[in-house]
Amino acid sequence: MKLLTIVRHAKSSWGDPALGDHDRPLNERGQRVAPLMGEILADRIGRPDVVVSSTALRARTTAGIVAAKLGYADHDIIEERQVYHASPTELLKVLRELDESHGSAIIFGHVPGVHELTRTLCRDTEIPHFPTCAASLIELDIDYWGEIDAACGRLVEFLVPKQLLPDA
Repeated sequence: MKLLTIVRHAKSSWGDPALGDHDRPLNERGQRVAPLMGEILADRIGRPDVVVSSTALRARTTAGIVAAKLGYADHDIIEERQVYHASPTELLKVLRELDESHGSAIIFGHVPGVHELTRTLCRDTEIPHFPTCAASLIELDIDYWGEIDAACGRLVEFLVPKQLLPDA
């Protein structure tokens, strides 16, 4: 069995119209919520074996903040350009390439990909909306990352900041 945590980046800023989508930073709320979700994830999942993030600034910043709460140095985060606006198929490809020695992983990305990936892995689960900085904790009925595919997962918990944090 493998454990996968899928996280959508924290709330980003649209304040500078000159910035491209890939370069949008977190806004004030995102900066406030990300470390709190990091603490919640540290309590729920401990320290995963590997941290993977989209290269987009908002996702990478969220990953850095949360990973620090999980005991990771920023330079230990694996940045994957293909996670940026990836489809579930593309995300599965990234996950299939993880080192087989890793029993658990956390990946930081974007909607609709992270939402659709959760639904693809956990077919019997209905999640109508995947808010910013939300996380799905999934048990995968696989022995090797190369086996990850549709319907191989069971949603253990879906964490939503507004339900867990009073100021989210």
